[in-house]
Amino acid sequence: MALGILEPKDEHVAGTVYVYDQARGHIEQVSSERNLKKDRSGKIILVPQPSDDPNDPLNWPVRKRDTILAILTIVAVIATTAAPLLAADSVQLAIFFVKTFQDAANLTAFHLAGCAVGALIFVPSARVWGKRHVFLFGALLMTATSAWGGSTHNNKNYTSLLWARVFQGVALAPFESLTNAVVGDLYFVHERGPRMAVVNTAIFGGAFLTPVFVGMIAKHIGWQWSFYFLAIFMGVGFLALFFCVPETAYRRATALNTDTMHDQTRSTFTSTSPAESLNSDEKRLRSTSAPVATAQPRDTYIKQLHVVNGRKSDDSYFKLLLRPFPLYLQPAVFWGCLMQGVIIGWTVMVGVILSLIFLSPPLFFTEEQAGKMYTAAFIGAMVGLVLSGIYTELVTRWMIRLNNGKYEPEYRILLALPTLIFTAIGLYGFGITAANTYKYGWLIPDVFIAFVIASMVMGAICSAQYLLDAHREIDIEIFTNLIIFKNVFSFVLAYFAYTWVFSTGIKRMFTIFGSIEVGICALSVPMYVFGKRNRAFWQRHDLLRMFKLR
Repeated sequence: MALGILEPKDEHVAGTVYVYDQARGHIEQVSSERNLKKDRSGKIILVPQPSDDPNDPLNWPVRKRDTILAILTIVAVIATTAAPLLAADSVQLAIFFVKTFQDAANLTAFHLAGCAVGALIFVPSARVWGKRHVFLFGALLMTATSAWGGSTHNNKNYTSLLWARVFQGVALAPFESLTNAVVGDLYFVHERGPRMAVVNTAIFGGAFLTPVFVGMIAKHIGWQWSFYFLAIFMGVGFLALFFCVPETAYRRATALNTDTMHDQTRSTFTSTSPAESLNSDEKRLRSTSAPVATAQPRDTYIKQLHVVNGRKSDDSYFKLLLRPFPLYLQPAVFWGCLMQGVIIGWTVMVGVILSLIFLSPPLFFTEEQAGKMYTAAFIGAMVGLVLSGIYTELVTRWMIRLNNGKYEPEYRILLALPTLIFTAIGLYGFGITAANTYKYGWLIPDVFIAFVIASMVMGAICSAQYLLDAHREIDIEIFTNLIIFKNVFSFVLAYFAYTWVFSTGIKRMFTIFGSIEVGICALSVPMYVFGKRNRAFWQRHDLLRMFKLR
């Protein structure tokens, strides 16, 4: 039992890495693997290995790849503003459509349900036919549904706006679920870190700053213009995606995907040294690489504009569609869904009721003032990102040293400790102060919102990092699970938001939420202790094979 982690009987468990041996093996690899491609310095072996095909995205110039990612990120940021688009306007919308506050909250609830359905449909489609057609469809649908949503102002048709929000959620799904995957398509492992950070920071920041601008728009020119501006920007985004973002998915020889191939095959190397394992990989790479790739002509610009340019996988679409569901039976996946999805649900609940709290007496905020309250959420998101990065890096390195150079993915779970602290402070504090704005005013509840958002970012990073390191071979299915769970859970919370507020009260409701979240964070203790045994068990018992989905 090393550092509190129970050891299984298995000799090797996927995810466990001997860092010192790996580093020593890497030195031997650099000197012996003459045929593997390296970066310009000649010191870093490229992972994954690029093919000889000029159409392989890994062979594109860095400037081209960065431009593609920048355009996609900007469009994704614009698209993600759809989720909190009505956060500052719920009271105004209830009055405008002569509906209840819960009806106004349902405009967000059903949007989240649409996003869950969209993720389920689009992720397998992207794996089979590539990502370009999914992004283009999402941008086009977002443009149309945003114009649709704004037009409901003319005839005061609530039902029409509700359906517009549902299809806005469907349109958002590709950008929410696949933008990070494009980083894996375009970059080698050693290039991904800073770009992943930039992408996630941009998307987080854009989502939390949206209500600030929406509140201003609602006050000065009307809530419908939030939809119209989104339609205009997404229309431009569609054109940018069509003309400037080619397909990034590429069907590369299996042996060239050394970042995932190693994970899938390393269990066969239990009796060999790291250097011998690496040499085995080299032989496999040489024997399976297809020399015909060198004869491939470079695609013309017109061909790159094709919406679909062939299958990227031989897997059945319907098998890929069903794959995420059995994985909910895997304890690590279910824990990750709870850690990430539940705290995101609490933030959705805060957003749904925030305008009611601050637009009502004694504060009587305007939509613009209520929107500006989300500045604290943006600050909290940035604080959470920075603290998560620093904490995880320092603690993980410290644990590796204590464990004599052996890395276990369970070290990532230790981020649950600051998550618990921030979530308890945020949820309990917000419930107490938001329930009595006569006494506490607006600033103190706003500070606690920042704590809630910071804990959300920490919980999301904690679960994502652990699942990616511990179960990398099913990472796409796992992240689909996370997206579906958090959207369905958030839908339930938003759907019953005002019913619970009026029947339970803000203070009691957030005390219950805080206690639930503390309990979920406490589940990280058994996950840490039994995590390696859990990895070993599911390494021997493949859920996807058991359900005939592999």
